[in-house]
Amino acid sequence: MAETGNGTTGAGNGQAAGDNANPQQFTIQKIYLKDGSLETPGAPEVFTQSWKPEARVELNTRRNTVSDGLYEIVLTVTVTATVEEKTAYLCEVHQAGLFSVTGFEDNATDQLLGAYCPGVLFAYAREAVSDLTGKAGFPPMTLSPVNFDALYARQRQQNAQAQAQAGGEEAGTPE
Repeated sequence: MAETGNGTTGAGNGQAAGDNANPQQFTIQKIYLKDGSLETPGAPEVFTQSWKPEARVELNTRRNTVSDGLYEIVLTVTVTATVEEKTAYLCEVHQAGLFSVTGFEDNATDQLLGAYCPGVLFAYAREAVSDLTGKAGFPPMTLSPVNFDALYARQRQQNAQAQAQAGGEEAGTPE
């Protein structure tokens, strides 16, 4: 067996001691289905009608700090399919993951947790929705891809506008 290097890790010996003091690390610790449900209030009548559903998809994310640098992200996907204004099915999936994020600046950490992690979870949620709807006797619902970076940017912009409006109301002239 051949030995390589001198047993140290890092980019080289010429670096200052502080360069590796806080290395950036992102790790997916665990991906899991936290909750999944499917209701078919229109069954069995819905199976006797022509299948031309209208589907509404809602996405939400929630972030929980588990410990220092360890976060649980929960992506909730809710799909409501209606046929002739009657609910054919309501499918809800809570896809979760534990993510370790250390050494990043606050903005980068927020971006990872707010956009990248939900994007990772979405692939699993998509599969769960497809499986549940197929097992319920419906054509499997295949969700379209989602740009979580764009959703994250829009949410940040809305939050900034809301803060600006709140600040403007507080700084308004007294009546």
